[in-house]
Amino acid sequence: MKIQIISLFPEMFEAVFATSMLWKASERGIVEYSMINLRDYGLGPRRQVDDTPYGGGDGMLLKPEPLVAAIEYAKSQDPSAVVLLPTPRGTTYKQSDAKQLAADKNGLIIICPRYEGYDERVTAWVDRQYCIGNYVLTGGELPAMIIVDSVVRLLPGVLGGETSTEIESFQDDDVSIEFPQYTRPAEFQGMKVPDVLLNGHHAEILKWRNNTP
Repeated sequence: MKIQIISLFPEMFEAVFATSMLWKASERGIVEYSMINLRDYGLGPRRQVDDTPYGGGDGMLLKPEPLVAAIEYAKSQDPSAVVLLPTPRGTTYKQSDAKQLAADKNGLIIICPRYEGYDERVTAWVDRQYCIGNYVLTGGELPAMIIVDSVVRLLPGVLGGETSTEIESFQDDDVSIEFPQYTRPAEFQGMKVPDVLLNGHHAEILKWRNNTP
């Protein structure tokens, strides 16, 4: 899978993509990351990417020309890629979305908005809009990292166990939460591991896990 990120701050992704499972996925050739600096598509000698909003109001909006130029470049590198836009206007991002994006195996182009937002006309070049939660961030970089992490870990060969991504929280989006888990020691500061997990009776363990919130 080819993942392209359009951002004014591509350096924010360096440590994230070079760590843990996201790095392993790249090393194994399962995913390829590519950063596109929106400033490279800015207008004029100052590489302008933003302007004041029509109708007044505080803040600046990302202009359509640089954004669309960056999207079109990314599309030229991967014509079948899906263009994603993190935005409060989007549908709430859920585990089912991550699973669908991973299963489709199409490349991803993720736009990272900044300032007060973006010119609404750029959504004509966007395939899906997602909201990662009812709170406000300074930009779309963190939502982009969340989407990438949630998708890449689901790609075959990234995680170790064959069922690692099947027995997890939110497999049906809102209902299921993974059962509590414990490791050694069996007792820690007076708190003991449930006896059922120590008896080796797999049917009883499975029953406990299915009935423990």
